[in-house]
Amino acid sequence: MTIFGITLSAAVVWLIAAAVFAIIEAATLGLTTIWFAGGAVAAAISAMAGAPIWLQGLLFLVVSILLLYFTRPVVKKKLKVGKEKTNVNALIGKEGLVLETIRPFSAGQVKLDGLEWSAAAADPHMTIESGTAVKVEHIEGVKLIVTPCA
Repeated sequence: MTIFGITLSAAVVWLIAAAVFAIIEAATLGLTTIWFAGGAVAAAISAMAGAPIWLQGLLFLVVSILLLYFTRPVVKKKLKVGKEKTNVNALIGKEGLVLETIRPFSAGQVKLDGLEWSAAAADPHMTIESGTAVKVEHIEGVKLIVTPCA
């Protein structure tokens, strides 16, 4: 194969493709293109063994798809990609203690993880008395939306 007047073997082209896929993966961290890099390496090995171009392409596709299908879920689970709760989202589901009574359509105070937060009841008609244990359902702005623990 000739590119820009330079003759390259199919194996070199596949290795360049593998490098490009690896660079894209490093830039995006999406756990998608790395599997195609593996497919390109398999195709390069087949090219070095003298396989025809159609077999190289087929091997690239099959290996890439198999790697993507069988290893991506395992790697995502091990690396916990997209699963880490940060900042206030980590508070959802936690339990706190009402310091100042939460009245209907009014905010009270809840102590959670050693900090005091403004809080409102998930049911706006509900009163939650001081001293009640509550669970954080979600967060609206800087206000915890809570329900009493059962």
